[in-house]
Amino acid sequence: MATRVIREMGDEVLTKVCKEVTKVTPRTRVLIDDMLDTMYEAMGVGLAAPQVGVLKRIVVIDVGEGPIVMINPVILETSGEQTGDEGCLSVPGKSGIVTRPNYVKAKAYNEDMEEYIIEGEELLARAICHELDHLDGHLYVEKVEGELHDVGYEDEEDED
Repeated sequence: MATRVIREMGDEVLTKVCKEVTKVTPRTRVLIDDMLDTMYEAMGVGLAAPQVGVLKRIVVIDVGEGPIVMINPVILETSGEQTGDEGCLSVPGKSGIVTRPNYVKAKAYNEDMEEYIIEGEELLARAICHELDHLDGHLYVEKVEGELHDVGYEDEEDED
């Protein structure tokens, strides 16, 4: 397992539509493991394959309840609305206000190509929508209400 370079806004790969995964190969499993490592190393809650330069319909998400792997995900249903600050590992140091559904129901495949249904609210719903946008070549900045703003991270050592 290894971390991969996260592609940043302006990289053409982030604007492309990803291809469906037809079978999980050993290389696909390595990609998924690397995506999880990369997401955790970057302290993100989600990562899509194009963000590491691979045009496949794969996302990984962890909102604090353990890793979720979604292969060929499709949103089946949404409801409600939430508006809040959103950032992206491909747009470092910036965030912006985005409105997303508050509830999402999606279908995807796991690493064994077994279909499953996932339902999420609040942060998980936001993460699913955000990551699935990447698979169709879209960044959250296209949905930002107003301007992007700088994100300052508190240095943990200064909290004494």
